[in-house]
Amino acid sequence: MRMKISVALLWITGLAEAFLAIPIIGGSVVVSTGYGVLGVMFVLHAITLFFCFREYSPKAGSILGIITSLISWIPILGWAMHLLSAIVLLISAAVSNRTARI
Repeated sequence: MRMKISVALLWITGLAEAFLAIPIIGGSVVVSTGYGVLGVMFVLHAITLFFCFREYSPKAGSILGIITSLISWIPILGWAMHLLSAIVLLISAAVSNRTARI
């Protein structure tokens, strides 16, 4: 059985959020791109949310990711939000992938 597009996007955005949650490295990437990576993440989360609606997958992680992209310019709050978003997205992807196989 093939993996749904929404589940693949949940894995991708979850791993990207986890990377951005690494304290020094993630912050350096965000600042060095002039916060442009947050705009890219916003678009990725919006695309993921579209596919989640289309394929009836969990939507909480993508919604949280969009909120994270909007407020993560605040240093400590941004780190916490990236970490929380990564956890929710990866759990959503794992649960969606598991229920798709049953």
